[in-house]
Amino acid sequence: MTPRLPAWLENMLPPTHLARRLSVQSVLFAFGEGIFLTGSAVFFTQIVGLSAAQVGLGLTIAGVVSFFFAVPSGKATDRIGPKRMWALGAAVEALLYLVWPWIGGFVAFLAMMILLEIVTTAARSGRGAYTIDVFPRAERVRSQAFMRAALNIGFTLGALVGGLALAFDNDDVIRAVPVLTAVILGANALLISRLPAAAHDRVPAAGQAGEDRLIAPGALRNRGFLALTTCNGVLGTNQVLLNVVIPLWLVQETDAPRVLLAWLFGTNTVMAVFLQVAAARGVDSVASSLRAARISAGFFVLSCAIVLVTHDTLGWATIALVWLGHVTVTGAELFQSAASWGFMSELSDPERLGEYQGASHIGFTLGSVWAPAAFTFLAMEWGPSGWIVIAAVIVVATLGMGPAARASERYLQRDSVDAPA
Repeated sequence: MTPRLPAWLENMLPPTHLARRLSVQSVLFAFGEGIFLTGSAVFFTQIVGLSAAQVGLGLTIAGVVSFFFAVPSGKATDRIGPKRMWALGAAVEALLYLVWPWIGGFVAFLAMMILLEIVTTAARSGRGAYTIDVFPRAERVRSQAFMRAALNIGFTLGALVGGLALAFDNDDVIRAVPVLTAVILGANALLISRLPAAAHDRVPAAGQAGEDRLIAPGALRNRGFLALTTCNGVLGTNQVLLNVVIPLWLVQETDAPRVLLAWLFGTNTVMAVFLQVAAARGVDSVASSLRAARISAGFFVLSCAIVLVTHDTLGWATIALVWLGHVTVTGAELFQSAASWGFMSELSDPERLGEYQGASHIGFTLGSVWAPAAFTFLAMEWGPSGWIVIAAVIVVATLGMGPAARASERYLQRDSVDAPA
């Protein structure tokens, strides 16, 4: 007889055996990617031989190309099954990392980044569809919250190992980093392949049964869903504040010491690990997802209001307020993530989960791709007035989410009524 864990420990663990397996997978995946990401800037400049401008240009081009593959890869996911697509994408990603030590020059770097972005887009589509398909409706958001917390743990561990590799200041050690990442991601692909099949991994044989599954209009015809994911992309620009705007503001516009940046990112990681599940609690419908989105927007606006006053504060007041601004925008991140999972769970066509994953990627990108340039300009050039404009943008996007969600619901209801019997 297996001994029961203490109640307090049970509450800290994912609710089911499958959710625990997926959380372990999340740690493993993030650990592997985190090792490479930590030293990627050094690898690209010292080993591949690129300038910082070339790295940025390559990443941008690869992101644009992957944008156009989002829906096609989602359709492929629906045809071959979400777990198959996820496992295949993870395996190819691991193999591509083995090639990194032999990449040199901008053209080869660009080709590699485009391939990686396409493959990871396909894998992400499979993963998203699988997690919706494999969990009962009542468990989806809570399980994904545990998986998100596990990702943060994995990235933190990966950053520690990646930082250790950089400490050697040796090109051979840096070249070995993507090989280590490839080995870990290969184990990740094997783990994915051994997960239980989801309902839509049991794809019917080619013919009428398979054709009937995809006879309804596609995700791109669901304008309410596209509008909702675009608004959600705007709300998701909390990441731009976290990683770009607040750090720049701290350095250029306040008297806070730069070492505070480490405490800010540390606080974000701790909150993401320990509070993500709490933020997702009760998000199990469109209405509760909209409520989570509004809470996220409230935290976002509050963060803007707090940070804008640090332009004129001094000493410990500045330190406390910048830290509090980072805490509140982390709250925006946690509730926005929960809202996103709820929307995807409730507003995806069950027969087109992969395609809806691709469409959500398109909408989210449209809602957020402009934010790094726009928010940085508003905050740095307009000062406190710019922060007010940023907050206003978030409020407008959040107000649009309710009508968009209801339009998406009506589309799916009409689609189910019109579908052939």
